Amino acid sequence: MSRAGPIDGGALPVAAAAKAAPEKSGARPGYFEHSRTPLVSLAFVLPLIMIYEVGTGLGGWRGVGSSASQGAPQHIIAFTLLQQFFSLFGATGQHLPAMALAGILIAWHVARRDPWKIRWTALGGIAAEAVLLSIPLIAMGIALAHLFRAVPLAAAPAQSAVSGLPPRELMVLCLGAGIYEELVFRLIILTVLSLVIKDLLLFPAKMTGLTVVLLSAVMFSAYHYLGSEAFHWHAVASWRTFAFRTLAGIYFGVLFLTRGFGVTAATHAAYDILVLLALP
Repeated sequence: MSRAGPIDGGALPVAAAAKAAPEKSGARPGYFEHSRTPLVSLAFVLPLIMIYEVGTGLGGWRGVGSSASQGAPQHIIAFTLLQQFFSLFGATGQHLPAMALAGILIAWHVARRDPWKIRWTALGGIAAEAVLLSIPLIAMGIALAHLFRAVPLAAAPAQSAVSGLPPRELMVLCLGAGIYEELVFRLIILTVLSLVIKDLLLFPAKMTGLTVVLLSAVMFSAYHYLGSEAFHWHAVASWRTFAFRTLAGIYFGVLFLTRGFGVTAATHAAYDILVLLALP
């Protein structure tokens, strides 16, 4: 952790993390401490990354977030944005975002000076925890639907964007959204905002935490209108989805700061799977 460390509960992967690494007292860490570490997060998301890479690499199906020709493999918008960012430096390739995620988590692990140990039972705990943590998001969507007098589940526009896709392809996209949207908006953007606001602008620690979570949440919400879904200023449905996604971004931001990347990505993916595959 860096000087932004007091707001994160050990969650921010910055260069000076070694300075505030947990004391190695020799005691076996509990589940909640162990499961939020970068190495365990990587162990959990690695199979999901492989599923996404294989699923989108097969070709012949359309997903969300790209303007490629009909029949070309599509990707989550966050994945495409990462590829475009790497292309600015002359680097191209489908696997670069996955390699970047693995590199960040490994560097974060090394900076924290954590032991190279994984309790595999923690991976099952993360999966179960993610399902439980997705329930408040579903309840939030239903509450906003009642507030705006709309159809329940504020992700309905997202459903229309992927309508007609078979379950296998929807599953791949849900996993990709959980991994790469959390990589962009929590692991990268929230961390960079923390460094700028705390270390450069010298905000107090508590104010930094509140500010970075809110800013990253608004950016996360606005990001969803980069694809086929447009934001209409005079449409109640647009404000409903924007409000829900902002609240979801706040929820994911708090999860990231308290439970780490793996739990946050798993919760995001679990919510998408429940809304797009199970509940309909």
